Amino acid sequence: MKFQVEVLSTETIKPSSPTPDHLRHHKLSYLDQIQPPIFMPMVLFYPKEPDHKDLDLISIHEQRCSKIKKALSDTLVKFYPLAGRVHGTQYVDCNDEGAYYVEAKTDCKISDIINNPNPKDFNKFLPFELDAAHELPVCFQVTFFACGGMSIAMGMSHKVGDALSYFTFLNGLAAEARGEGNDIHPPEFVSDKYFPQKDLSGFYQHRSGIIKQNISTKRFVFDAPMVQAIRAKCIDMSRRPTRVEALSAFIWSRYIASCTGIQRDGVTTNATYTVSHAVNLRTRMEPPLPEYTFGNVTRTAIAVPPVPVDPKDGTLHGVVNHVREAIKQVDKEYIKKLQEGDEHLSFLRSFSEEVKRGEVVSFSFTSLCRFPIYDADFGWGKPVYVGSASFTFKNLVSFFDTNVGDGVEAWINLLEEDMEKFEADEELLKYVSSAPSSKNVKASINY
Repeated sequence: MKFQVEVLSTETIKPSSPTPDHLRHHKLSYLDQIQPPIFMPMVLFYPKEPDHKDLDLISIHEQRCSKIKKALSDTLVKFYPLAGRVHGTQYVDCNDEGAYYVEAKTDCKISDIINNPNPKDFNKFLPFELDAAHELPVCFQVTFFACGGMSIAMGMSHKVGDALSYFTFLNGLAAEARGEGNDIHPPEFVSDKYFPQKDLSGFYQHRSGIIKQNISTKRFVFDAPMVQAIRAKCIDMSRRPTRVEALSAFIWSRYIASCTGIQRDGVTTNATYTVSHAVNLRTRMEPPLPEYTFGNVTRTAIAVPPVPVDPKDGTLHGVVNHVREAIKQVDKEYIKKLQEGDEHLSFLRSFSEEVKRGEVVSFSFTSLCRFPIYDADFGWGKPVYVGSASFTFKNLVSFFDTNVGDGVEAWINLLEEDMEKFEADEELLKYVSSAPSSKNVKASINY
């Protein structure tokens, strides 16, 4: 649908107390350095409360914005690098310049957006393009809807942290807003201690993979019965596959079948097709690191399943086994080599070059299932819906829990010509839900 978002004001929110001199230089870790300079986005939607009269909305919105800004100012004291400015791949100058903050309004209702979410629409609720994360570690946009509801969108630079760090900050901010900030464990900025910085000059192109045009992002919902049906296709396995294992194997196999022609037309290929999964290293360290360890403490496990996936036996267990084995190899020995760095950098360089030459076709998955994406209560309840945005990367899938039940949303980024084939795949469509969740149906009535 067509709608307009009008910016009402912009400002910079500074920490409520200055960062001490000995903390002014936050050194990026090696794993921070090799991340792409993009904002990780989430948009949270909050309805108008039933007892709020339209005449009171301006006052209520002003009160909420004041609460968000004060909480942000106080939270930035603990998360002080997010109030600074990123300098290339070296460090964050924790100079207290502050977080970028925008207030805006739109002429549509929340239900217009969340009843049938279009990922590209979600980018309009963010203050910047996702690949514009140059010096800013974090940015916010609060948008007011014609129905009286609001959205809170946050972008955090991948140069300063991973998805777990993102939600540590976001939910810490929400706790501060509702007066429970003291209950939140302060973050630990120690990732450079475990993954010391490297000299990357002329060695690794960290903007590799960013594409400005021809990317299509679509949202596919697999409700709980369909997820179970896909898991059941993975037979002959000693341990039943997780939702994410089964869905990633299924989506990748349908991509191979619908977009490459390998299965359908008997086409042969010299290219290597890989499946990558983001893996949290905190729990795999020796000793394990706490979840409030802030920064990029994540790497990708890369599997190379055989292609084509045999459509005759109707199973996906071969793909799942390859993915499991790749993740299993992210062990203490892997992390030790990763900390040394040079071997991994050489691999990244050669892998990136192979992708550019078309010798490797990479397909990446990241899962936020079981992440606390619906926990951000700023004092007016938890969000009724949370979504991401359209990324500038092809062959990227993000998984989210549905807001009702035990289903999974897959936000899939493909080249436009691939998406046309993929979304028409009959085997895929057998398992995709065409109806919005019951909670969102209710939303169409109330807001």
